[in-house]
Amino acid sequence: MTNSRSFWVTGASNGLGLALVERMLEQGHRVAASGKDEEALMTLGARYGSQLLRLPWQLHDEKQAASAGQQIGHAWCTLDGLIPNAGTTDYLSDDLADSELIEAIVTSNQLAGEHCLASALPLLAKGHSPQVMAVFNRYSALQLYAPTQVTAGWNNMPQWMREQRQALKAQGIGLTVVGPQSLKTPVTPAPAIPEEWTPHSAADVLLQRWPQAEPELVLETLDLTSLWPLSRR
Repeated sequence: MTNSRSFWVTGASNGLGLALVERMLEQGHRVAASGKDEEALMTLGARYGSQLLRLPWQLHDEKQAASAGQQIGHAWCTLDGLIPNAGTTDYLSDDLADSELIEAIVTSNQLAGEHCLASALPLLAKGHSPQVMAVFNRYSALQLYAPTQVTAGWNNMPQWMREQRQALKAQGIGLTVVGPQSLKTPVTPAPAIPEEWTPHSAADVLLQRWPQAEPELVLETLDLTSLWPLSRR
């Protein structure tokens, strides 16, 4: 990406989300970051100043997501890109049982994704070549309910994002869905081989591919916790 643009990245506490924020700030972009790790974002804020806008991070709460969108609107009036880093564990509580972990990741990230898109939409509509790049991991891409049934927006978050494509296109907004290869709806007939991605190497590739505005990208990783470290609060 070239020239200074404005982006909103969620799940920016650590891993892939934080790496995306770091890389875009290095490239001179304005970045709004939703992440609960205050230390990491405070360090970036001290270095980049007003180039970084820190936002509420509990985005599975509709009011928090709406507040984040309002703050971006007040600061910049527009938005060129939204990267909902689905799969983040920011929204998990300390007392969550291990047996509830996967469902909590799926459902909380689905709520956050829906709320963030709704909040960002009016700002993206005013942006320059606006685009949404929705990022999923092996857990957040699961078809949680009725797994034997056809994949649909009500039971699968990546599919829900795809179902928004036409409405986004009508407003001039592109959509790229990034995630693991699906056996039900494969992106490519070629086998997707998991790689040893680091947060920064994955961030670099995603940002390099951004200008191409591809509808689908496959991201398979050998180590999920490298890109999406487990974090509870």
